Amino acid sequence: MEKKLERLGDLLLPFANAIGNQKHMQAIRNGLISILPLTLVGSFFVIFLNLPFPGYNEFIAPYRDILDIPFRYTVGIMSLYASYTIAAHLSKSYKLDMITSGFLGMLAFILLLVPVNLKEGVTTAGLEVTGRYLPITPMSAQGLFGAILASLIAVEIYHFMKERKVEIKMPESVPPVVASSFSALFPTLVIILLFWVVRHLLNIDVNGIITFLLYPLQDFLVGNNLFGGILTVLLICGFWILGIHGPAVLGPIIRPFWDQAIAQNTDAFQSGVSEYMLPNIFTEQFLQWFLWIGGAGTTLALVVMFCFSKSVFLKQLGKLSFLPGIFNINEPMIFGAPIVMNPILAIPFILTPVVNIIIAYTLTIMNILPRMVAKPPFTMPAPLGAMMSTNWNIMSFIMVFVFFFISYIIYWPFFKIFEKRMIDQEKDDHPITEQTSQK
Repeated sequence: MEKKLERLGDLLLPFANAIGNQKHMQAIRNGLISILPLTLVGSFFVIFLNLPFPGYNEFIAPYRDILDIPFRYTVGIMSLYASYTIAAHLSKSYKLDMITSGFLGMLAFILLLVPVNLKEGVTTAGLEVTGRYLPITPMSAQGLFGAILASLIAVEIYHFMKERKVEIKMPESVPPVVASSFSALFPTLVIILLFWVVRHLLNIDVNGIITFLLYPLQDFLVGNNLFGGILTVLLICGFWILGIHGPAVLGPIIRPFWDQAIAQNTDAFQSGVSEYMLPNIFTEQFLQWFLWIGGAGTTLALVVMFCFSKSVFLKQLGKLSFLPGIFNINEPMIFGAPIVMNPILAIPFILTPVVNIIIAYTLTIMNILPRMVAKPPFTMPAPLGAMMSTNWNIMSFIMVFVFFFISYIIYWPFFKIFEKRMIDQEKDDHPITEQTSQK
């Protein structure tokens, strides 16, 4: 069995490396990770606006519009930030100026937006307003795929023209910042003309087309489709078992869907939709707090077993892995036990999150568990993270312990088999001689 896993790992490794090392995929992944501080802090304001205290909503009602601004200017325009960071990261692989590339990516994305003409309007402060304005909504998660495409195309144009010396070359005495700015003049012109013609003259809604084309995949993976949720779990856990970083391989593909899904939930919740009626079940936070208790594969239960193991090695590894496991970091377990290429522990590593996702999904569609509305850091202990993510729902807090107990039951027989093997191996490595036994 171990040899078969090794052969499968060797077979899939080139494919995994091809995805993980592809420059555009890397740029998308790194660009979205770069805006993580904004989305995390923005999510905390959602939590702050919905503290579960009697009379709290009435107390903050006069200030809600003001308190909502940090969320709107972080998560609410995440696509604008992503267009900059994705372009900047892609430029590194081409050795282009990162700041210039970031601005070109942002410019391309903004050109896909259609300004709103207000002939007459009133602000929340009662001031009359007129003029042309960029709406925030297309800059939210709704426009994320348009931002990704626009930023990639902008950098490719910049790179193409740079390679062919289509630029204004300044003397060497000119400061590099000034030279870089003049070098980007022609690419800037081309990018403006291209996106302006496509969106505003030809009236082609690029983001709408991309969303339409990707919607079936998005709805399958992060919407409400149980089989899509199970497939995501199987792929992530399967890659881990083969020694391949599952999230690193799937991240560039699925993370835009995850980010869009939680942003849609958060926006709907802020608009007054109940946490039980939000559009998406299988957000990244759903997996994080109900399935990845201790990390991928729900390994915290296995860590606890290791802590009380009769095997010296497993007991030591359990103690070393306990604190990281509390904060959902389980690489010490995956590579230390190891779970990688381990046919005994591989079974519960996959089976446990599959069982938990089925139970959590069933409770969610029965409106016993709410859907995720916020995005706390993944290193937060699972019970607290689950409660914060679901508008301080106590049932989510309780169910984390239930899922932990279920994972404990599933892991137990496999742990005992593995423990016996390890104890026998330790006896073989350190045999008790007859003289020692007589002493």
